[in-house]
Amino acid sequence: MPTHRDAWASLWESKMTYRAVLFDLDGTLLDTLEDLADAMNAVLTAEGLPTHPTDAYRHFVGDGIVNLVRRALPADRRDETTLERLVAADREEYARRWDRKTRPYEGVPRLLDGLTGRGLGLAILSNKPDDSTRLCVEKLLPGWSFDAVQGVAEGVPLKPDPAGALGIARRLGVAPGSFLYVGDTATDMRTAVGAGMFPVGALWGFRDADELTAAGAQSLLVHPAELLDLL
Repeated sequence: MPTHRDAWASLWESKMTYRAVLFDLDGTLLDTLEDLADAMNAVLTAEGLPTHPTDAYRHFVGDGIVNLVRRALPADRRDETTLERLVAADREEYARRWDRKTRPYEGVPRLLDGLTGRGLGLAILSNKPDDSTRLCVEKLLPGWSFDAVQGVAEGVPLKPDPAGALGIARRLGVAPGSFLYVGDTATDMRTAVGAGMFPVGALWGFRDADELTAAGAQSLLVHPAELLDLL
Protein backbone atom coordinates (compact mmCIF):
# COMPACT_ATOMS: atom_id res chain seq x y z
CA MET A 1 0.00 0.00 0.00
CA PRO A 2 1.49 3.38 -0.96
CA THR A 3 2.28 5.81 1.80
CA HIS A 4 0.85 9.30 1.89
CA ARG A 5 4.20 10.69 0.68
CA ASP A 6 4.48 8.10 -2.13
CA ALA A 7 0.97 8.86 -3.33
CA TRP A 8 1.66 12.60 -3.61
CA ALA A 9 4.97 11.92 -5.35
CA SER A 10 3.27 9.62 -7.84
CA LEU A 11 0.66 12.23 -8.72
CA TRP A 12 3.26 14.99 -8.90
CA GLU A 13 5.47 13.01 -11.30
CA SER A 14 2.59 12.22 -13.65
CA LYS A 15 0.51 15.37 -13.27
CA MET A 16 0.94 16.56 -16.86
CA THR A 17 -0.98 13.54 -18.16
CA TYR A 18 -4.26 14.63 -16.53
CA ARG A 19 -6.78 16.39 -18.74
CA ALA A 20 -9.98 16.20 -16.68
CA VAL A 21 -11.30 15.92 -13.12
CA LEU A 22 -14.34 13.87 -12.18
CA PHE A 23 -15.90 14.85 -8.85
CA ASP A 24 -18.28 13.17 -6.49
CA LEU A 25 -20.89 15.68 -5.26
CA ASP A 26 -22.03 15.07 -1.65
CA GLY A 27 -19.10 15.29 0.74
CA THR A 28 -16.74 16.43 -2.01
CA LEU A 29 -18.05 19.62 -3.63
CA LEU A 30 -21.10 20.22 -1.43
CA ASP A 31 -21.55 19.76 2.31
CA THR A 32 -25.00 18.17 2.20
CA LEU A 33 -24.83 16.23 5.45
CA GLU A 34 -27.16 18.31 7.64
CA ASP A 35 -29.96 18.52 5.08
CA LEU A 36 -29.73 14.79 4.35
CA ALA A 37 -29.81 14.00 8.08
CA ASP A 38 -32.62 16.43 8.85
CA ALA A 39 -34.80 15.04 6.06
CA MET A 40 -34.33 11.42 7.12
CA ASN A 41 -34.80 12.24 10.80
CA ALA A 42 -38.06 14.05 9.98
CA VAL A 43 -39.29 10.90 8.21
CA LEU A 44 -38.26 8.71 11.15
CA THR A 45 -39.99 11.03 13.62
CA ALA A 46 -43.21 10.90 11.60
CA GLU A 47 -43.03 7.11 11.81
CA GLY A 48 -42.44 7.12 15.55
CA LEU A 49 -38.97 5.65 15.03
CA PRO A 50 -35.70 6.67 16.69
CA THR A 51 -33.62 9.35 14.96
CA HIS A 52 -29.84 9.60 14.65
CA PRO A 53 -27.28 12.32 15.33
CA THR A 54 -26.17 14.16 12.23
CA ASP A 55 -22.67 12.69 12.45
CA ALA A 56 -24.06 9.16 12.11
CA TYR A 57 -25.21 10.02 8.61
CA ARG A 58 -21.60 10.21 7.49
CA HIS A 59 -21.78 6.42 7.29
CA PHE A 60 -25.37 6.16 6.06
CA VAL A 61 -24.97 8.24 2.91
CA GLY A 62 -22.93 7.67 -0.23
CA ASP A 63 -24.58 4.61 -1.75
CA GLY A 64 -27.90 5.99 -2.89
CA ILE A 65 -31.18 6.81 -1.17
CA VAL A 66 -32.35 3.21 -0.75
CA ASN A 67 -29.23 2.31 1.21
CA LEU A 68 -29.49 5.54 3.22
CA VAL A 69 -33.02 4.70 4.33
CA ARG A 70 -32.17 1.06 5.00
CA ARG A 71 -29.24 2.02 7.23
CA ALA A 72 -31.29 4.60 9.13
CA LEU A 73 -34.12 2.17 9.90
CA PRO A 74 -34.08 -0.17 12.91
CA ALA A 75 -33.04 -3.68 11.90
CA ASP A 76 -36.55 -5.05 12.47
CA ARG A 77 -38.17 -2.45 10.20
CA ARG A 78 -36.18 -3.04 7.02
CA ASP A 79 -38.82 -5.07 5.22
CA GLU A 80 -39.36 -4.17 1.58
CA THR A 81 -42.80 -2.61 2.12
CA THR A 82 -41.56 -0.23 4.80
CA LEU A 83 -38.38 0.49 2.89
CA GLU A 84 -40.21 1.40 -0.32
CA ARG A 85 -42.67 3.65 1.53
CA LEU A 86 -40.00 5.52 3.48
CA VAL A 87 -37.75 5.93 0.46
CA ALA A 88 -40.64 7.78 -1.19
CA ALA A 89 -41.21 9.80 1.99
CA ASP A 90 -37.54 10.73 2.24
CA ARG A 91 -37.47 11.84 -1.39
CA GLU A 92 -40.38 14.19 -0.70
CA GLU A 93 -38.92 15.50 2.56
CA TYR A 94 -35.47 16.07 1.08
CA ALA A 95 -36.99 17.91 -1.89
CA ARG A 96 -38.52 20.38 0.58
CA ARG A 97 -35.36 21.11 2.53
CA TRP A 98 -32.33 20.11 0.43
CA ASP A 99 -30.90 23.65 0.22
CA ARG A 100 -31.54 24.94 3.73
CA LYS A 101 -28.02 24.23 5.00
CA THR A 102 -26.17 22.76 2.02
CA ARG A 103 -23.29 24.85 0.70
CA PRO A 104 -20.03 24.33 -1.22
CA TYR A 105 -17.13 23.43 1.05
CA GLU A 106 -14.66 26.17 1.85
CA GLY A 107 -12.03 26.15 -0.87
CA VAL A 108 -14.23 24.60 -3.54
CA PRO A 109 -14.83 27.88 -5.42
CA ARG A 110 -11.08 28.53 -5.56
CA LEU A 111 -10.47 24.98 -6.73
CA LEU A 112 -13.05 25.16 -9.51
CA ASP A 113 -11.76 28.57 -10.61
CA GLY A 114 -8.24 27.20 -10.76
CA LEU A 115 -9.17 24.09 -12.70
CA THR A 116 -11.22 26.11 -15.15
CA GLY A 117 -8.31 28.48 -15.67
CA ARG A 118 -6.05 25.56 -16.47
CA GLY A 119 -8.45 24.33 -19.13
CA LEU A 120 -9.19 20.97 -17.52
CA GLY A 121 -12.46 19.20 -18.23
CA LEU A 122 -14.81 19.12 -15.23
CA ALA A 123 -17.52 16.56 -14.53
CA ILE A 124 -19.66 15.31 -11.64
CA LEU A 125 -20.88 11.78 -10.91
CA SER A 126 -23.21 11.25 -7.95
CA ASN A 127 -25.25 8.48 -6.37
CA LYS A 128 -28.04 11.02 -5.89
CA PRO A 129 -30.97 10.75 -8.29
CA ASP A 130 -30.09 12.48 -11.54
CA ASP A 131 -32.68 15.25 -11.23
CA SER A 132 -31.56 16.07 -7.68
CA THR A 133 -27.90 16.06 -8.74
CA ARG A 134 -28.54 18.50 -11.56
CA LEU A 135 -30.63 20.79 -9.34
CA CYS A 136 -27.89 20.94 -6.70
CA VAL A 137 -25.28 21.85 -9.29
CA GLU A 138 -27.50 24.40 -11.02
CA LYS A 139 -28.42 26.26 -7.83
CA LEU A 140 -25.29 25.91 -5.69
CA LEU A 141 -22.48 25.76 -8.26
CA PRO A 142 -23.81 28.19 -10.89
CA GLY A 143 -20.54 29.94 -11.58
CA TRP A 144 -18.79 27.04 -13.25
CA SER A 145 -19.33 25.07 -16.43
CA PHE A 146 -19.28 21.29 -16.11
CA ASP A 147 -18.85 19.14 -19.20
CA ALA A 148 -21.04 16.43 -17.69
CA VAL A 149 -23.29 16.16 -14.62
CA GLN A 150 -24.65 12.69 -13.95
CA GLY A 151 -26.68 11.18 -11.13
CA VAL A 152 -28.49 7.86 -10.86
CA ALA A 153 -30.89 7.32 -13.74
CA GLU A 154 -32.20 4.46 -15.83
CA GLY A 155 -29.26 2.71 -17.40
CA VAL A 156 -26.74 4.33 -15.01
CA PRO A 157 -25.93 1.98 -12.10
CA LEU A 158 -24.89 3.13 -8.67
CA LYS A 159 -21.23 3.65 -7.94
CA PRO A 160 -18.93 1.76 -7.36
CA ASP A 161 -19.95 0.28 -10.70
CA PRO A 162 -17.60 2.18 -13.04
CA ALA A 163 -20.10 2.42 -15.90
CA GLY A 164 -21.13 6.00 -15.08
CA ALA A 165 -17.52 7.18 -14.85
CA LEU A 166 -16.60 5.45 -18.10
CA GLY A 167 -19.64 6.96 -19.81
CA ILE A 168 -18.52 10.43 -18.77
CA ALA A 169 -15.01 9.75 -20.09
CA ARG A 170 -16.48 8.80 -23.46
CA ARG A 171 -18.69 11.89 -23.47
CA LEU A 172 -15.70 14.16 -22.84
CA GLY A 173 -13.50 12.30 -25.30
CA VAL A 174 -10.84 11.85 -22.62
CA ALA A 175 -9.20 8.52 -21.81
CA PRO A 176 -10.03 7.27 -18.30
CA GLY A 177 -6.34 7.22 -17.43
CA SER A 178 -6.23 10.99 -18.00
CA PHE A 179 -8.83 11.66 -15.28
CA LEU A 180 -8.34 12.53 -11.64
CA TYR A 181 -11.29 11.20 -9.66
CA VAL A 182 -11.95 13.16 -6.45
CA GLY A 183 -14.32 11.69 -3.85
CA ASP A 184 -14.77 11.25 -0.11
CA THR A 185 -15.87 7.62 0.35
CA ALA A 186 -14.68 4.08 -0.31
CA THR A 187 -17.41 3.89 -2.94
CA ASP A 188 -15.73 6.72 -4.86
CA MET A 189 -12.26 5.22 -4.62
CA ARG A 190 -13.53 1.85 -5.87
CA THR A 191 -15.29 3.59 -8.73
CA ALA A 192 -12.07 5.34 -9.70
CA VAL A 193 -10.04 2.14 -9.54
CA GLY A 194 -12.64 0.24 -11.55
CA ALA A 195 -12.70 2.93 -14.22
CA GLY A 196 -8.91 3.21 -14.44
CA MET A 197 -8.85 6.78 -13.12
CA PHE A 198 -6.46 8.24 -10.53
CA PRO A 199 -8.24 8.07 -7.12
CA VAL A 200 -7.92 11.17 -4.93
CA GLY A 201 -9.47 11.06 -1.45
CA ALA A 202 -11.16 14.18 -0.06
CA LEU A 203 -10.52 14.24 3.68
CA TRP A 204 -12.77 17.28 4.21
CA GLY A 205 -15.79 15.07 3.41
CA PHE A 206 -17.71 12.34 5.18
CA ARG A 207 -15.14 9.55 5.71
CA ASP A 208 -11.61 9.11 7.04
CA ALA A 209 -8.17 8.40 5.61
CA ASP A 210 -8.12 4.72 6.59
CA GLU A 211 -11.30 3.99 4.64
CA LEU A 212 -10.15 5.90 1.58
CA THR A 213 -6.69 4.34 1.51
CA ALA A 214 -8.04 0.82 2.00
CA ALA A 215 -10.37 1.36 -0.96
CA GLY A 216 -7.55 2.42 -3.28
CA ALA A 217 -6.91 6.15 -2.80
CA GLN A 218 -3.54 7.09 -4.24
CA SER A 219 -3.56 10.60 -2.85
CA LEU A 220 -5.27 12.20 0.15
CA LEU A 221 -6.09 15.91 0.29
CA VAL A 222 -6.97 17.83 3.45
CA HIS A 223 -8.29 20.93 1.66
CA PRO A 224 -9.82 21.31 -1.82
CA ALA A 225 -7.27 23.87 -3.01
CA GLU A 226 -4.45 21.38 -2.46
CA LEU A 227 -5.38 19.78 -5.75
CA LEU A 228 -4.24 22.95 -7.52
CA ASP A 229 -0.77 22.60 -6.00
CA LEU A 230 -0.42 19.26 -7.77
CA LEU A 231 -1.52 20.55 -11.16
